[in-house]
Amino acid sequence: MKSTTSLQPDLPGSFRDLSLVSGIRASSARGPDKIALRDRHGTRTYAQLIGRIDQVSYALHGGSELNPGDHCGILSLNCNEYIELVVGLSQVGVAAATINPRLSKSEITDICNDAGARVLFVDAANIKMAKSCDFASVVQIIEFGTQYEDWLAGANLNQRIPSVAECLPFTIPYTSGTTGRPKGVLISSRSRVLTFFSMGIEYGCFSSRDRFLAIAPLCHGAGMAFALASVYFGGYTHLVDSFDPEDILRELSIDEISGVFMVPAHFHAIFALEPKLLAALQSFELRTIISNAAPLPQATKKKIVEYFGEGLLHECYGSTEGGIITSLRPEDQLRKQKCVGHPFPATEVSIRNEEGVECIPNEVGELFCRSPCLFNGYWQLPEETAEALQLGWCTVGDLARRDEEGYIYIVDRKKDMVITGGMNVYPSEIEDVLIRHPNIIEIAVIGVADDHWGESLKAFVITKNGKPPDYDELVTFCEDSLAKFKIPRKFVQIDALPRNAGGKILRTVLRKIIDPAV
Repeated sequence: MKSTTSLQPDLPGSFRDLSLVSGIRASSARGPDKIALRDRHGTRTYAQLIGRIDQVSYALHGGSELNPGDHCGILSLNCNEYIELVVGLSQVGVAAATINPRLSKSEITDICNDAGARVLFVDAANIKMAKSCDFASVVQIIEFGTQYEDWLAGANLNQRIPSVAECLPFTIPYTSGTTGRPKGVLISSRSRVLTFFSMGIEYGCFSSRDRFLAIAPLCHGAGMAFALASVYFGGYTHLVDSFDPEDILRELSIDEISGVFMVPAHFHAIFALEPKLLAALQSFELRTIISNAAPLPQATKKKIVEYFGEGLLHECYGSTEGGIITSLRPEDQLRKQKCVGHPFPATEVSIRNEEGVECIPNEVGELFCRSPCLFNGYWQLPEETAEALQLGWCTVGDLARRDEEGYIYIVDRKKDMVITGGMNVYPSEIEDVLIRHPNIIEIAVIGVADDHWGESLKAFVITKNGKPPDYDELVTFCEDSLAKFKIPRKFVQIDALPRNAGGKILRTVLRKIIDPAV
């Protein structure tokens, strides 16, 4: 006789959807007068923050151009309004496309149109750009400042805010477009709140006692997550809207910061300061440093440990789609080179060959992950969603290997891999070697069509002396570390590497550059 027990029982009366606002509301009840947020213009106490979050929700729910299920856009530098707006939007089921202010006019227009954004919220620094765009869906532009405050003041505070399902998206960050057209990534409230709890376990800098310096743009998935997590748990978040290495080191000390998230470019800028200045600013109460977005060169890791101290640095690997996937803890930073650590809490990682079979240790394969923190899918792109989400496992095409101790190493992006003479070559491996050359500041390696080898390797370099690199010298430099077939056949001097608004190198653009020497 078949069992009639339902696998999807009715929800118990105690069930409550996971939401961003619930944690902030609880934090406000514990310490209403405590400062939650600070930007260059001022602060928000927890009581002020939750009050303004509710005002956003009431303004949206009370006859605005936006209704539950609609999308809006936010085009702004980091500011207090950004946080209150995103959380207030989520409370009534409106998802925000978080748009990078560094994008071009056409890119901003395309994202708003693709997302179907009905309202665009903009800061003063970007209002001119926003008003110059020819939007198809935006019917209202609201500028932070007087216009935004008037909009909030018109909220009907006597309405009832309905419960919003935790699986609905609260933000739609767009992918960087390094391998094609940017895609809208649907991030749910549930996935983000569960990410916060995993971050609290892993990093130890998101308690109510902690003070976090949020440097990364809120328009990015990681920038939003790290800034919001601190506020969710009752801590303090200092939002920075521009990066100056000297100012950042001062803020770390003056503001008694215990946690900070920085990308490799931030560390490179810091260590480019004069040694005397670095020594004068070396006064911190940091307990956690988190790095992400691109691999940290091993030489940079050593500098971080020497300057900021041991036991602080965490390097995580992830994607907008998969969230944080792995994390390398402080004790392993110098022991496990070019490694991204173990799977994040509540995260499973599978590395599979082309037949879909789990790879043996040190065999390179495609990395898949599974956790409660995955994205919902790409906005209006079912085929791309099906490619990224396979039977509950997420992949963004990264190639990886796992060693005998279970530590994971990202080898390269699947689409960046070069096949030369039948051999698989990963550009990142070559770049890691050449960046050690004393005359090279930056480098990017690509594969180009070759009648004999199928593909050959070509390196674009930025040199310190501004002169074209000496081919024979660089080949000799590589010989001790790379097999001959991995050494680029051509080195090209370039003034600047093409990057997208998120700072990632556009290899697709490099492949179109015609070498003037040919």
